Amino acid sequence: MTQSPVEALQQAILYTDNQDYVLVKLPPKAITAAAGVVAQVSEPFCGLLVDKDEVTLILPVDAWDDFKNRLPGHQTSAEYYRLLTFDIELPFDMVGFMAFVSQALAAAGVSILPLAAYSRDHILVAAAQLDTAMVTLRKLQQGN
Repeated sequence: MTQSPVEALQQAILYTDNQDYVLVKLPPKAITAAAGVVAQVSEPFCGLLVDKDEVTLILPVDAWDDFKNRLPGHQTSAEYYRLLTFDIELPFDMVGFMAFVSQALAAAGVSILPLAAYSRDHILVAAAQLDTAMVTLRKLQQGN
C-alpha cells in the first residue's frame, strides 16, 4: 500500500541547518562558472538549477561571500532564506505531498520555494518566516 502525504509528513523529521541562504541569478552562459562554485562549496546544502533563461545558485551566505567576485553580472535575492528538509525518503509515486504541505503554509502566510532531491523534498522559506513554517508543519504533523 502506498504511503499517503499525511502519513509521510507524520513520519518525517523536520530538519533545518539554521543557515542563511541566498539565491543568485546568472545568465545561461555562466553555467560553467556556477558549476565550479558548487564544486567548491563545502557546505552540505547548495543548489544549481539551469533552464533556458538563467542559471540559479542556492548558496549559504558565507559561501556566497567567498565566491561572489567570480560571478560578475549576478543578481541576488533581496532577503535570506532558510532551508527546511522533510527528512524522510519519499517514493516517486507519491502524489500530493508538496501540495499538502504548501496548502498549510499558504494558509499561514508563508511563501515557499520548493525543491526536490532524488529521495527528499526541501523548501526554502524567508528567514523571518522559518518559525511560523516550523510551527505550522509541526501542527500539521500532529493532525491539527
